[in-house]
Amino acid sequence: MKPLYRMEPPLVRIAAKSGMDANLQSLSRIALIIVGGIAAFAALDYAQPLLAPISLAVITGLMASPVATALERFIPASLAAAIVVLLFLGLIASTITLFSLPLSIWTERLPEIWAELQRHMLDWRTVFDTLGGVQEQIRSIAGHKSSMTVDIADTSTVEEIATFAPALAAQIILYLASLYFFLATRHEIRTSVLSMCMSRRSRIRTARVFRDAEWYVSRYLLSITVINAGLGLATTAVMWALDVPQPYLWGMLAFLLNYVVYIGPALMAGILLGVGLGTWDAPPAIFFPMLAYLTLNMIEAQFVTPQVIGRSVTLNPFFVFLSLAFWIWLWGAAGGLLAVPFLLIGYAVMRNSLGLETQNQRQSVQSKK
Repeated sequence: MKPLYRMEPPLVRIAAKSGMDANLQSLSRIALIIVGGIAAFAALDYAQPLLAPISLAVITGLMASPVATALERFIPASLAAAIVVLLFLGLIASTITLFSLPLSIWTERLPEIWAELQRHMLDWRTVFDTLGGVQEQIRSIAGHKSSMTVDIADTSTVEEIATFAPALAAQIILYLASLYFFLATRHEIRTSVLSMCMSRRSRIRTARVFRDAEWYVSRYLLSITVINAGLGLATTAVMWALDVPQPYLWGMLAFLLNYVVYIGPALMAGILLGVGLGTWDAPPAIFFPMLAYLTLNMIEAQFVTPQVIGRSVTLNPFFVFLSLAFWIWLWGAAGGLLAVPFLLIGYAVMRNSLGLETQNQRQSVQSKK
């Protein structure tokens, strides 16, 4: 028997949000994002001794993954990872050995180079005196006194080395250990991350992120290594032709410093200017090593690198500069080495997260039609 009537639940009216409430909610979200970003920056800064070697090991592992994959066809993954780590350890040891003797010679000549620089600066004393007089007039007009005191702390070099050496050794050990475990377990890491994806679409996108990140970083670093090796050989040959002492030292420095875009070549040019000051006395000749290197670097940056790397790995120079400035500010020299690989990984994530790869594939299909 059906009931004569049915009880309806009471209607509850929900008050609409006012414009003020919506604005406050948006501001709270923005403030939460800002606070989270500041906390992440602080954590990255505080954990730099731990995260920088591990990040460098992961980037190196991505670069060396094609070599490890080729070795894994014949030997187990753990043994292939050990061979790659031993190769990098031998490379580090040989680099330190090759740099130690010539660098010690040029370090002893630093006072001589500084004295030579001061002697050349005396020739331009009139210009500096004029600028100094203008500065004094500006200070007198502004009501400031031109007094400056410089306090130089007396620090012991032995104490600095004793403090720095254990930390450096610990970071090298952490780097090599992280490199080994990443190479030995990189397939398991990828499988574990993919198993956490709930849908098939997310698994496909995550797999593409792994694929693109490994391809971009390995292609970029391997190509840059070949280019830097060519630049180092060319620098060595030019320094030998100019009769610069220890030409292979400047070739190796050009090879290493060119990994840090913009800043590395500028630092190398400054070093070669000091080498010219310590080698020749005549003002035109002291600029020959620096000008020769800048010419080689311009050829490499404008012609060789775009042809070797290609359009697929080319990044906007403005974003490269911002990434370089940020990571050097945060992690120093290690950040300079990691800036471009981090940018490539971020590009791989954004490319697959926003569906840019699918759009590019559709455009290529339409163009073929």
